[in-house]
Amino acid sequence: MTGPHDSLRIDLGERSYDILIGRGLLGRAEAFDGLPRSRHGIVVTNDTVAPLYGEHLARALAARHERVEQVVLPDGEAHKDWPTLNRIFDHLLAEACDRKTVLYALGGGVVGDMTGFAAACYMRGVPFVQLPTTLLAQVDSSVGGKTAINHPAGKNMIGAFYQPLRVLADLDTLATLPPRELSAGLAEVIKYGPIADEAFLGWIEANLDALMQREPEALARAIRRSCEIKAWVVGQDEREAGLRAILNFGHTFGHAIEAVLGYGQWLHGEAVGCGMVLAIELSARLGLVGDAEVRRLTRLVERAGLPTRLPPVAPEPLIEAMRVDKKTEDGQLRFVVVEAPGRAGLRAVDEGLVREVLAAHAA
Repeated sequence: MTGPHDSLRIDLGERSYDILIGRGLLGRAEAFDGLPRSRHGIVVTNDTVAPLYGEHLARALAARHERVEQVVLPDGEAHKDWPTLNRIFDHLLAEACDRKTVLYALGGGVVGDMTGFAAACYMRGVPFVQLPTTLLAQVDSSVGGKTAINHPAGKNMIGAFYQPLRVLADLDTLATLPPRELSAGLAEVIKYGPIADEAFLGWIEANLDALMQREPEALARAIRRSCEIKAWVVGQDEREAGLRAILNFGHTFGHAIEAVLGYGQWLHGEAVGCGMVLAIELSARLGLVGDAEVRRLTRLVERAGLPTRLPPVAPEPLIEAMRVDKKTEDGQLRFVVVEAPGRAGLRAVDEGLVREVLAAHAA
């Protein structure tokens, strides 16, 4: 295809696919070369993103489908649920969409997760393409095939592993991202340093101002390296039997915060940012890292505009929410902890120690 872009491969055998990273990808018909042609191309998006990029994308897809249609969902984590998911199925059934129908997830992590889950379920599986428009989705949720909706008792508890055919990370979409959403995305960039690449953590520290100012070269490098790390992990452990759990650094605390506060009160990245601070504190209390590592990560999270202290919630509901976390095993709480700079692991942790960390970071 023409135009500058970067690409990398998610190596999963017959389910392998490419991530393209560049500017103006959504409007380039050639960015979709090699993907299936079908009668129906269904763009699933939300009421914030649709006015910005919906028509632009439809023009690029016009040569691939007889009909390009939109399903516009309400924006926000609060709508990542069964009733909203059913709006996708309602449209697919009303339009008599068949198994060759291609779904396009145009939006952030919520749209990507729900579109992927709908694609996994409709007629037991139809193809879909990820078109992430937030930094968080470009560096994390659009890559790796995790799809899900939330349940009041826990985040992402109902879902499936289902890989996209391609991921297009169009850097131009980040220009319209609200500052709060940009900071939320930086949480998922930052997490890759402590768990897998100490040098990348240092690069983020040195270039955080450029990232927050949306300098294209800095964003492209951050997205590329984040996706490289995730591709390496997912290629070894697609279904989270072991290694892939390290990608959930900060997420056990973060998901609990989201569930207890109510989905959408804190953005996912905000909860993960706070969760990483708690997780590095837990790592220190386990004797795995020193206070310097705790201070370093806390400072970086603060600089990114993310919370480092818990919201005003009682510890018990947080503990209860953690008990239904997918990493919990035989009733034992398990957390991703930093075992050494740039290396993480999954460990069972005594509940009393978790309570100490929660108390130390209470609002």
